[in-house]
Amino acid sequence: MECQSPDGRARRVTAGFVSAGNLLERGPQGLVRSVERVLWHLGFSDVRVIDGANDGGADILGIRNRQQWVVQCKWSSRGPVDRSGVDDIERARTEYGADRAVLATNTFLNRPAVSRIEALRSVGIDMTIWSGQTLSAIGQEMPERFPTKLVLRDYQDSAVRAVERDLNLRQRALLILATGLGKTVVGGEVIGRYLQRFPQSQVLIVAHMKELVDQLEKAMWRHLNKQVMTQAIHSDSLARSVEGVTVATVDAALRLVKGGYSPDLVMVDETHHVGEQGMFSQLLDELVDSQQFGVTATPWRGDKFDITQRFGAPSYSLGIAEGMKRGFLASVDYRIFVDDLDWDFVRALSQKSYSIKDLNRSLFLPQRDEQIIDELRSAWQNTREPRCIVFCQTIEHAERMAVLLRAADPSWARATYLHGELSRQKRQIVLNAFRIGRIPIITCVDVFNEGVDVPDVNLIAFLRVTHSRRIFVQQLGRGLRLREGKESLLVLDFVTDIRRIAATLDLSRSLAETSAETVKLPEGISVRFSDETAGSLMDYWIQDAASLETSSDEVRLNFPLPVGLD
Repeated sequence: MECQSPDGRARRVTAGFVSAGNLLERGPQGLVRSVERVLWHLGFSDVRVIDGANDGGADILGIRNRQQWVVQCKWSSRGPVDRSGVDDIERARTEYGADRAVLATNTFLNRPAVSRIEALRSVGIDMTIWSGQTLSAIGQEMPERFPTKLVLRDYQDSAVRAVERDLNLRQRALLILATGLGKTVVGGEVIGRYLQRFPQSQVLIVAHMKELVDQLEKAMWRHLNKQVMTQAIHSDSLARSVEGVTVATVDAALRLVKGGYSPDLVMVDETHHVGEQGMFSQLLDELVDSQQFGVTATPWRGDKFDITQRFGAPSYSLGIAEGMKRGFLASVDYRIFVDDLDWDFVRALSQKSYSIKDLNRSLFLPQRDEQIIDELRSAWQNTREPRCIVFCQTIEHAERMAVLLRAADPSWARATYLHGELSRQKRQIVLNAFRIGRIPIITCVDVFNEGVDVPDVNLIAFLRVTHSRRIFVQQLGRGLRLREGKESLLVLDFVTDIRRIAATLDLSRSLAETSAETVKLPEGISVRFSDETAGSLMDYWIQDAASLETSSDEVRLNFPLPVGLD
C-alpha cells in the first residue's frame, strides 16, 4: 500500500514491528530490538541489550515490578530453533540470578527443545517461550503506546509548541533545556505529533555517537504508535529500511542522504556538536529543504561558533538555575572541599601575578585518596538509599579508586568502574546492575557526560576538574533528575582548580545573591565550603566568576590580600 507524505511523495506503509515478515527481514539484531520494544510496551521500567560474546546466555536484561528478567533471542531464517536456545536461557537465568527467563524466536522450537523445557518445568524451573506466533499476538494485544501515560510538564508543553511554531514559520528551531529537564522528551513529542499529522513521513534523528543512537531510538518509542517503524543505523547496525523514524550517527546519515534518502523532518541531538564546518554542517546543507531542529542542554562550543547561526534564535530555553527554582530538578547540597589550601602561598599572592596553571599547582595541596574516602563514607552513611557516581581524572584513576572503595567499606564491596574502553555490553551490564541497586557506587571517566539517564543517583563526587563548562554542567546534571523518593543531590567536590570554584559560584549567583562563605539558594539548595575562611576568601577573590571559569591555563591573575590574613 502507498500513501503520500506532506510533500506529496508516495511512501510505502509498512506492517507492525513484530509482524512475521518484519522479524524475518530484520535479522538477528532486528529480533533483539523488536523484543526490547515489546518489553517497554508491556510496562517494564528498565530494559538493556547486552548480547555479544560472554553475555552469559542473555541478550536482554529487563526490570518489571522490581523483578529481574533475562531474555535470549534466537532468530532463524527458516525452520525451528534447537535446544541450544533453551540451554542458553537456563545459563542466563543462573548467571544473572533472574526471577523470570524468556526464550524469544521469530519461528518456533523443535521437539528436543520443547522436551528440555518440559524437563526443566518438572523440577520447578519455569521458562517462558515467545515464538514468532506469540510475538505477533503480543504485538496485536499490547497497547498502542507505552502503558505509563506520558504527561508533559507545563514548560515541556510550552517547549513543544514553541518548536512546532518555529518549524512551521521558518523551517528551523532550537531547543535548550538543562540536563534533567527532558530535552529528549520534548524532541520526541515534537516527532510523535508530527507523525500523527503526517503518518507516512520519514524522520531522521542524528547524533554524534553510536551509543546515543541506540539510546535515542529507544527513547522515541514512548512517543510513537506501535505501527511506526524505527531503526538505528551506525557502524554496528545497518538497517534495511528507512521507513518511519531513522536514528543515525552523522556519518551514517550522510551516506544515506547521498544515496537518495530525503527525510521530511530532522532532529539533531546534542546540537552543540554542530560547527561551522564538518559532517553535521554538510549533512544539514544537503537537507536544506527538510524541516530541522536541534536540542541541547549545553549550547556552548569550544570554538565559539554560535549554533543559532544554523538553527536561529532559541525557540525555548530553560537552564539549571530556573529549573531548580521551579522545582523540576533535585535540590542540591554542594560541598566544596578546600581544606588543602596552602595559606603561606595565599599570603604571598598579593605580591605578584600568577597564571592559573601556576596558581592551581601552588595553591591546592594534593589530597590523599584515603582522605577523600573518609569524606565519602561520612556522606554515604547520612544519605538515604545512596547511589553514587565518582568522576575520576583518568581510566587508571577510576580503576584504582574502585579497588580502594571495595576494600574500604562493606557497603562498597561491589563498587565498579566504568569507562569508554570497556565494551558496550559490559557497560550495559554495569548500568543495569546500578539501576536495580546491585552495584551501589561507580567510578567513571566521562561515560556519564551525555545521554545516560540515571535518575537514582543522589550522591556525586568530583575527583577531577574539567576546564569545559559544558562537561561540568553535564556531569552535575547526572544527579539532578527527580524520581519518586528522591528529594536532593549531595555533591562532594574535591577541587584542585580555581576555575571549578568559579563555575560553582557562577551557578549559585544565578540562583541567589552570594553571602560570604555560604551561598543560600531557594528550595534548600546550598553551596558550602568545608573551610569557612577559605570560602570567604574565594568569594572575595572571584568576583567575575563567569569570566574566570572559562579562562585558559596561561591567563595571569592578580589577587588583593583580604583583611585579616596579613
